[in-house]
Amino acid sequence: MKKHILPALKITALSIAICCIIYSLLILAIAQAAPNKGEGQTILVNGQVKGYLCEGQSFTRDNYFNGRPSAAGYNAAGSSGSNKGPSNPDYLKDVQARVDSFLVHNPGKIKSEIPSELITASGSGLDPDISIQGAMIQVERIAKARNLSVEKINELIIQHKEKPLGGLFGTEKINVLRLNIALDTLK
Repeated sequence: MKKHILPALKITALSIAICCIIYSLLILAIAQAAPNKGEGQTILVNGQVKGYLCEGQSFTRDNYFNGRPSAAGYNAAGSSGSNKGPSNPDYLKDVQARVDSFLVHNPGKIKSEIPSELITASGSGLDPDISIQGAMIQVERIAKARNLSVEKINELIIQHKEKPLGGLFGTEKINVLRLNIALDTLK
């Protein structure tokens, strides 16, 4: 019995050291190397908090870019996706309502042109980014609402493109909050 318990206790102690102590210190070191030391990044405009860089927000007015829908109601405390599957009637009803709303606010567009991220919620319910295509499909609506040229808004999108991590991981994207704040500075 002694020959089985002693090795088991050693493996348990080693596993606790690796999983609880070493892993935690490694993650802490990585967070300290991140922008703002892993504390998140608050966006201030004229001394007022406009939002948080890593958290999706609701923009519903026609003069702003819309971000990704949230299954959590944009509540970071209750961050979650929906557990409704693609054949769930409630889920299909939600997606169809988002498609209908998008088409009403973006006349001249057709359903097949709408990028999926504009009508489906992310896994966290708080995705702050959209694709370049997701931004480009909204340009005409925003140009009309703000009485700006399409070219000026396209230029703004190009200026705010974020490259994939390390040039390899992911796709080009745009942070909706940063883009909308920049949009407010255009004359």
